[in-house]
Amino acid sequence: MEHPGDFELLTSKAELLKAVAHPVRLCIVRGLLEQGECNVNTIQSCLQIPQSTISQHLGKLRDAGIIKGNRQGVEIFYKVVNEDLKKVIAALFW
Repeated sequence: MEHPGDFELLTSKAELLKAVAHPVRLCIVRGLLEQGECNVNTIQSCLQIPQSTISQHLGKLRDAGIIKGNRQGVEIFYKVVNEDLKKVIAALFW
């Protein structure tokens, strides 16, 4: 049987999975984990899609609490900060 707090926990985990349930976002997260951190230009050169599209996907990942950006001059370097998602990606790919 479910406990009262279980549904809230399940909802938050489902939201996390929904945030990466797109091939581009999954690719971005996987690449960030492999490289540690990247800027938009590096991500764009790997994916070969418009920078505006990448920025939209980064925004969704950031809003979901999966990545954080660190501004260095005019560039922002992104890295994965969600520990649960790191485990999920490791289980999927390694």
